Amino acid sequence: QVQLVESGGGLVQAGGSLRLSCAASGIIFSNKVMAWHRQAPGKQRELVALITSGGSTNYADSVKGRFTTSRDNAKNTVYLQMNSLKPEDTAVYYCNIFSFWGQGTQVTVSS
Repeated sequence: QVQLVESGGGLVQAGGSLRLSCAASGIIFSNKVMAWHRQAPGKQRELVALITSGGSTNYADSVKGRFTTSRDNAKNTVYLQMNSLKPEDTAVYYCNIFSFWGQGTQVTVSS
């Protein structure tokens, strides 16, 4: 059974940083593309970042230069380092692999 468990969300002031983690189990992790999405209240879920098995990354324009995703295949974990956070980054953040999703972790950025 595939499980994705996010952690690291919380409340932070604008300009602050958070590091999200997503631990995967029940799946061969190292050869898979992992993605981070977010969904703000009243908005559609959007892709934030993804990382390939080889470590190549891609980011939404809204987070480029502020967010960095990385992976530790030995730990079956993917990370999302979020710096210079803005109130508009407030959302529930999800990690995703194929059709599997985590439960999400809330990120709230106060102005």
